[in-house]
Amino acid sequence: MKTLLNHFPNITETQKKQFSKLEELYKFWNAQINVISRKDIDELYTKHVLHSLGIAKVQAFKPGTKVLDVGTGGGFPGIPLAILFPETSFYLVDSIGKKIKVVNEVATALDLKNVKAEQIRAENVKGEFDFIVSRAVTKMDDFVKWTRKKIAKKQHHEIKNGILYLKGGDLTDELANFSNATLYNLTDYFDDEFFETKKVVHIPLKKR
Repeated sequence: MKTLLNHFPNITETQKKQFSKLEELYKFWNAQINVISRKDIDELYTKHVLHSLGIAKVQAFKPGTKVLDVGTGGGFPGIPLAILFPETSFYLVDSIGKKIKVVNEVATALDLKNVKAEQIRAENVKGEFDFIVSRAVTKMDDFVKWTRKKIAKKQHHEIKNGILYLKGGDLTDELANFSNATLYNLTDYFDDEFFETKKVVHIPLKKR
């Protein structure tokens, strides 16, 4: 929590309370439904919460923004982003029902009115979104195929509507077909060694 507050010092008391509850909630639910690896649960705030909030360093979501989180797992990056941006609507989807159960329980415990979670495949999601976020669920070619028809046309932000994707390592081959991709190194924002190879990939998309 201390590291999180160092990087996001302007959050409200309500947000501080919500963020501080995450460890207790995820430890409780993880003991019943394993959504976070056992070795990572003790580093929840760095490896999951702060990592998720790397997207916020690239683009702060304006009130009324609609965000789709594909393959959310236990709620990352969607839950931390929903705490940080209470006036943004988040739709968290995953094909595995037990993971969505955890997301719903966490969102309810935190009283996150801006979160909807559903067991559904990304391809079957209806609606349009300003941004689609995810954390390394599949290769980018497949991810773009799943999501490109779900991007809203009207622009409201500094960067263009599209994908904001958390991924690490050398992405040269994976992004070969996306000359318009912009990579943001998370080491520019966070100093923990965990972020050494971690990036936010932004790919603007036009609805087709």
